[in-house]
Amino acid sequence: MHRTFTTASVAALLVSLTACGGNSPSNSTADAHEPTRSGTLASKPLTARAAFEKMSTTVRTANLTGTVTTQNDPNHLLGRPNEYTSKVTFSDSWVSAVQVTGADPGAVERGGAIEAFANPADAEARAAYIRGVTKSLPALAEYDYVHGSVLVRVSHYLTPKQAAQYESAAAALD
Repeated sequence: MHRTFTTASVAALLVSLTACGGNSPSNSTADAHEPTRSGTLASKPLTARAAFEKMSTTVRTANLTGTVTTQNDPNHLLGRPNEYTSKVTFSDSWVSAVQVTGADPGAVERGGAIEAFANPADAEARAAYIRGVTKSLPALAEYDYVHGSVLVRVSHYLTPKQAAQYESAAAALD
């Protein structure tokens, strides 16, 4: 009798969880053309490329060097749950080629990277993770700026004044 009650309880719990789990990825965010509950149009999160295009109008020393795909992502995070949905890399002419000899073409130390996420919480979590990893490794340190669902990662070879231009440009992203 106890076994029948437990089996029935587990079955009922699974049915109730399945009924509540109806948020498929396509239903979890509002379409850009659908009004939200407040009646305004919902906006889709910014892509990494769109963020770079906006930022490069302010930071003229930045040059797009690559778009990360699932095939070339060195971190294997693109499209994974809670990770970036798009990523681009860029160089910065303020970074001397001598400083980055031997660095991979898409390495942050050459200029930086922009990672876009589905939501601001994921961007903040990624930034916190990077800060935690690099805190004890000064050679990997970098400037990280989160604005909304976008994380802007900038080379530690830039001076604080140069990096501040990226911080201002990131703050202007919408």
